[in-house]
Amino acid sequence: MRSAYVERKTKETDIKLKLNLDGGDIKIDTGIGFFDHMLNSFATHGRFGLEVSVKGDLYVDEHHTVEDTGIVLGKAFTEALSTKESIERFGSFYVPMDEALAFASVDISGRPYLVFDADFPQERCGGYDCSMTVEFMRAFAFNAQITLHLKSVYGDNSHHITEALYKACAHALRLAVKQNSSNVLLSTKGVL
Repeated sequence: MRSAYVERKTKETDIKLKLNLDGGDIKIDTGIGFFDHMLNSFATHGRFGLEVSVKGDLYVDEHHTVEDTGIVLGKAFTEALSTKESIERFGSFYVPMDEALAFASVDISGRPYLVFDADFPQERCGGYDCSMTVEFMRAFAFNAQITLHLKSVYGDNSHHITEALYKACAHALRLAVKQNSSNVLLSTKGVL
């Protein structure tokens, strides 16, 4: 079973996260309504089982909660994909959401990297600062040890842009973690 359970406790956050790459329950509680909505969309569109409980220092702001959740989710992906054999490795996907269009491309390479190209016309979506999107994606990509490219092609509404980015990322990951029947590691080096 391709799953992982990761806990992380610091002076700023206390996170418990369960991930199953092959599906399962989705239960999200971070204390930030819009972020819960994004993680729910991420899990639903990735077809992942995802249970997340976060107690963060929201009296400061949402930065530690969002970034640390990205760290823990990334570590869970690394653990769930302990062997990268028999996966498609690459995935790319476009997601339209009303006037917005987002693109994601991923390589489960063992080489962490993030390219993020998105502007947000409105600074906030409820209690979520849209600038936290890049922080989450960076923390996730580096801890999952993946190469991740995300681009907002266009859009006028920050809610739509952000949600399209999370959904595009999820769909690209779903394609990349898909198991193939060849039992071959897709690398000319023989290792990822």
